[in-house]
Amino acid sequence: QVQVVESGGGLVQPGGSLRLSCAASGSIVAINVMAWYRQAPGQTREWVATITPTGRTNYVDSVKGRFTISRDDAKNTATLQMNSLKSEDTAAYFCLVDARDAVSGWRGYWGQGTQVTVSS
Repeated sequence: QVQVVESGGGLVQPGGSLRLSCAASGSIVAINVMAWYRQAPGQTREWVATITPTGRTNYVDSVKGRFTISRDDAKNTATLQMNSLKSEDTAAYFCLVDARDAVSGWRGYWGQGTQVTVSS
């Protein structure tokens, strides 16, 4: 089994920065893509950013130039550096890890989410 835990959310003023962390643990054999999603109240979950094992990144247009995704394969972690935050970035942020464990093979694992609130 694989567990995913996000951290680093909080309350920040517009224009501020936050750094989210995602840690995967358990019987991990390998990790493929790691991604961040977000979900605002009353809205569907939205893809934000992805990073492949080779370090290739992709972002939703609304965060390009402001957010940066990175990963540390030695620690099975991913981070999302968020700068120039806007009120519309307010949401619960979730990490999705595409991992292979010793029993289940490849599948996606979600964390419980971390809340980001951008408000003055």
